[in-house]
Amino acid sequence: MSWLDRVRNTIPFIARRDETPDNLWHKCAGCGQMLFVKEYEENQSVCPKCDHHGRIGPDARFDALFDGGIYTPLPMPAVREDPLKFRDQKRYVDRLKAARQATGEQDALINARGVIEGKRAVVGVQDFAFMGGSMGLGVGAAFVAGAEAAIAERCPYIIFTAAGGARMQEGILSLMQMPKTTVAIAMLREARLPYIVVMTDPTTGGVTASYAMLGDIQLAEPGALIGFAGQRVIEQTIREKLPEGFQRAEYLLDHGMLDMVVHRHKLRETLASLIDYLCVEQAAA
Repeated sequence: MSWLDRVRNTIPFIARRDETPDNLWHKCAGCGQMLFVKEYEENQSVCPKCDHHGRIGPDARFDALFDGGIYTPLPMPAVREDPLKFRDQKRYVDRLKAARQATGEQDALINARGVIEGKRAVVGVQDFAFMGGSMGLGVGAAFVAGAEAAIAERCPYIIFTAAGGARMQEGILSLMQMPKTTVAIAMLREARLPYIVVMTDPTTGGVTASYAMLGDIQLAEPGALIGFAGQRVIEQTIREKLPEGFQRAEYLLDHGMLDMVVHRHKLRETLASLIDYLCVEQAAA
């Protein structure tokens, strides 16, 4: 034990090192500032110094979005787990178990129904903390269930995307979720209901190539990384240096791939306004 530790443990009004929580501080990924976790989370995980938007999970997203933080989670559809009996450094079933213990969720896409400024909506949120938000059978089934719930409720389906792409442990079955989710979007359009996408950091791979880019309205949070292939892969393929800010939300907005870049603190009111404009039935009611 060092001299400083002996002094710390002797003086009664100085907290012992083993009594001090390890999770009091958060280092901002944008500016590197150390922030109190409580203040950071109360600010919806947005840095008060540089306005960097941190990644948040479904619970925090639903609490901030729905009126009074009141919502009803939709049950997760049952799917076949580990259909390919996949194993790399670990078995796929072990990776699923670890992700479920870490996040408390069944898979990477969670749906909930609730009210946004008095307007009904079904909202799906991808959790990047669950295996990088990767798209597999569970995510595809949850997306279809969310779309069907919106049709049954006669309300919009809003999806918050955050993913590294398709789930490699499910091979071709994960890629088949791309056309599957596209069919669900077609069902929403046939029912004349809005499908709104909010892209968060990061939205990449097969998710970008399917339901993330098929919204009636395309929104994104500031600074979100959005793309299909990685920047390094593109540069090596075309043998050119990409422009500054390439694949960030602001760049995509300037080049016509997004309708709006909306600060997290203004998302609730923005989505409520869009529902007013797009959902005629609710506006009439």
